[in-house]
Amino acid sequence: MTNSMAEVTSSKIVLAIGTNTTWNHPVFGSMLKQAVKHHGCKLIVCDPRRTDLVEFADIWLRHKNGSDVALLCGMQRIILLEGWQDQAYIDSRTENFEEYRQSLEFFTPEKVEELAGITPEDLYEAAKLYATSGRGALYYCMGITQSSHGVDNVKSCVNTQLITGNLGFEGGGVNPLRGQSNVQGACDMGGLPNVFTGYQPVNNPDAIKKFSEYWGGVELNPNPGLTLTKMIPACGEQIKALYVMGENPMVSDPNLNHVKHCLDKLDLLVVQDIVNTETTAIADVVLPAVSFAEKLGTVTNTERRVQLSNVALKPRGETKPDYEIIADLAKLFGHEFARTPEAIFKEVTDLTPSYAGLSFERLRDVGIQWPCPNAEHPGTVYLHKDKFSRGLGVLTPMTYKPPAEQTDDEWNMVLSTGRILQHFHTGSMSRRSAILDALVSSGHVEIHPLDAKEKGIADGEMIKVATRRGEITTKAMLTPRVARGSIFIPFHFAEAAANMLTNDAIDPVANIPEYKVCAARIVKADA
Repeated sequence: MTNSMAEVTSSKIVLAIGTNTTWNHPVFGSMLKQAVKHHGCKLIVCDPRRTDLVEFADIWLRHKNGSDVALLCGMQRIILLEGWQDQAYIDSRTENFEEYRQSLEFFTPEKVEELAGITPEDLYEAAKLYATSGRGALYYCMGITQSSHGVDNVKSCVNTQLITGNLGFEGGGVNPLRGQSNVQGACDMGGLPNVFTGYQPVNNPDAIKKFSEYWGGVELNPNPGLTLTKMIPACGEQIKALYVMGENPMVSDPNLNHVKHCLDKLDLLVVQDIVNTETTAIADVVLPAVSFAEKLGTVTNTERRVQLSNVALKPRGETKPDYEIIADLAKLFGHEFARTPEAIFKEVTDLTPSYAGLSFERLRDVGIQWPCPNAEHPGTVYLHKDKFSRGLGVLTPMTYKPPAEQTDDEWNMVLSTGRILQHFHTGSMSRRSAILDALVSSGHVEIHPLDAKEKGIADGEMIKVATRRGEITTKAMLTPRVARGSIFIPFHFAEAAANMLTNDAIDPVANIPEYKVCAARIVKADA
């Protein structure tokens, strides 16, 4: 996030797109509702499903799955035509305006209605409300990123904030809500195939020299590695062994039949986790790790806040913290790694400019937001004040790309997947909770009542859901929360795995799969 969660109370208007905030981020969801109810913040929600947040919205735009670029660009075109943009900000802090502006000519209200299903009247009212209400914040989540054109979706979000002058100020910003605990921290620590810690490119000569010298002159490979979506198809060919830590790809990855086929071709599959999962079940070696509550370390949340996580429970059995397991393996390979959280964090701060001013002592009582370049720096509440790190912000010309898979007469339903409030990710932890499992113990598929009536499907009835990649049997949940012609399946339930169905088409830049839209069909289970 460019800004901080608490700043939502100082926002005059919020645009929430591709985020079911109250289910997926309930703490921040409560903060957003407070901003609307008690601080006068106006709210625009853009979502194909009627989420709980719609009840608090001034405007709800129910656009078609995968049409986010059309929706956002259509709003931007209206803002520019009506003169509601912050032209002084555009002139002083951005570049490429004219080429960007010309790209918007395609996104007429009529074209947006065709592509996104939003009427010109609703599109105009949303553009007017957002551009004329004052300081505006944009929040998005995986409804934006999990797309075969997710990078375009994000760039459209950025363009919205640039033309309205809402980047670099309190209460504004482009604010992605991270999907899992410490995802931000994992990325900050180099958990991406093309960067060292702090997003220092692995092919940058200065970065290579710095890390190599710090690590005793070891030779470093300057070539970026593979993303997860490229690693799975490479199993058995380019990749002979796979080491999986804290991940359950046999439930979380798209097109699970293909995932299983690829993993079966490996010479060696090692899985390191705190519980047995569907992926440990097919592993050659399982390394038992401890949970966050059993180890000392840091986590970094969605607003870039680095926090100290203390030991609350004593580890049991032969489990070890992840860093000890990795250090043990490194020793077998002839290397000595740091074996204490303090030493590891010192290495992080030595090598990572945005973390340089942090220490366990400074984090003892309260977290600090990076960038924090030195020990006297208080941390950074919001980014891009006065200037961008590259100088000027780039307004990116946009073109419309449809979802990778379209409906037809045979596959006539649009399937989207996601989370529900009661469970988390692949359910490996939340489904072990007796309380949460009692609340929702099995999977389901949301179907509009009129679609169900046409197919003779009753609420609670077991039905088959199929795509070009597979088929599952699950329980029908009749609800107008989904639009006609659309269905939604939570992906927490391995016995009715939504990702048996999802499309593994990926964004060409970020390599993120298209979890949020594919073509499907539904029939009664006995059909």
